[in-house]
Amino acid sequence: MAAMTTGTPSRADANRRRILDVALAELLRDPDASMDQIARAAGVVRRTVYGHFPSREALIGTLVDGAVEAVAAAHAAGREGAADPAQAVAGSVLAVWEIADRYRILVALAQRSVTMQGIRDRLAPVRATCTELLQRGLDEGVFVSALPAPALAYVHEQMLFGVMEAVNDGLLAPEEAGRSAAVTVLTAAGVPASRATELVAELDD
Repeated sequence: MAAMTTGTPSRADANRRRILDVALAELLRDPDASMDQIARAAGVVRRTVYGHFPSREALIGTLVDGAVEAVAAAHAAGREGAADPAQAVAGSVLAVWEIADRYRILVALAQRSVTMQGIRDRLAPVRATCTELLQRGLDEGVFVSALPAPALAYVHEQMLFGVMEAVNDGLLAPEEAGRSAAVTVLTAAGVPASRATELVAELDD
């Protein structure tokens, strides 16, 4: 009689999950952490780490994939129920920053191995949703821009990366970054600064 399968993760799956969790923590603490350091911190031998991830670049790429999934979920949650495009954009940026702030060191690190093009490719579904939202705002006159919606979505994405780098370089306090990013994105879409600041403050209370 065949054994019944259960929903319990296998030991290999549990090891892989633990390695990823520990690797993220180690890389946030020390962006130059080696595979040996990650293995020691995870309580496994180096061979086990390489059994799941053939290279440090593959490990970082998997972490970036997880970060993008989290960003996409936050983006959807942040704009949920918002009828006004400006409110939806502000809510999504604030929600994304709560996730992105955890991953901002990882994004900077990933630029060395995954490349920015790789990160942009992973973010394509989020960018497509942003484009639709921006187009609706442009059509309704909520946003005003010399750029078409697809280009404006690209600019917004780069702004968020820029805010991450500013925090990483000590130019902006992390606790201020979410609001600053949301206001900056809205003003770039043509929302008056006073309205953008007021809207973000309302959403972030």
